[in-house]
Amino acid sequence: MAATSAIPFAPILSPSHSSSPPSHSSIRLQLQYSSSLPLPDLSISEPPRSQIISGRREVLLGAGIALVSALFSGRSVAEAREVEVGAYLPPSPSDPSFVVFKASPKDTPALRAGNVQPYEFVLPPTWKQTRVANILSGNYCQPKCAEPWVEVKFEDESQGKVQVVASPLIRLTNKPNAKIEDIGSPEKVIASLGPFVTGNSFDPDELLETSVEKLGDQTYYTYLLDTPFALTGSHNLAKATAKGNTVVLFVASANDKQWQASRKTLKTILDSFRV
Repeated sequence: MAATSAIPFAPILSPSHSSSPPSHSSIRLQLQYSSSLPLPDLSISEPPRSQIISGRREVLLGAGIALVSALFSGRSVAEAREVEVGAYLPPSPSDPSFVVFKASPKDTPALRAGNVQPYEFVLPPTWKQTRVANILSGNYCQPKCAEPWVEVKFEDESQGKVQVVASPLIRLTNKPNAKIEDIGSPEKVIASLGPFVTGNSFDPDELLETSVEKLGDQTYYTYLLDTPFALTGSHNLAKATAKGNTVVLFVASANDKQWQASRKTLKTILDSFRV
């Protein structure tokens, strides 16, 4: 009888002497020694360690950026996640079915720079504040911006959206600290600011109604526009006033479906705007 030699191998489930678990290749080798049958390929493709570390870094970095952004903007992490405004804004004293947003220096770069005076307006509690891209926020050009910028934005998928746009007064008139009526008629003002209502272009034929409202020393121009080709929406309401070195434009927008259901709500939001 031919002599046989013993082939030593570790038990399949025996613990390893090293601190790391056995690899898939070592387990297969042990199984191969204990069986004369061919074994299927049990190897599992694992991502390189560098990819795992990179993925973890991206997750942590993303969370860190969101937290830092929330802290530096003066908002809570909950607000940075775009929660409903009813969760953190107070009810309107005149109508508890709405909440009041009062802008303060913590809200925008222009308010911190003193280029825009604090403003306020009401919103339904189900609306959410949305992020303004840095290129649109004026953050890069304060305190001396040559072009209009977006202050804040809020929206609701079923009702529409609103935004506050600020424009340097010098863009419309050379008169310092001019009031809106010093700049010109409602038609003249909207001719200059119309593209910032629609998001692309403005046609005077899109202007359906204008009105003038005076509250104390502040005059407001109000507009109703039918804008079928606007990027903001096929229906737009706008309200403009001037204070200090800035013209402030409030815009409420909706598509056809939203307009049918929320026209009255958007009008209430627009009417509440004050600087």
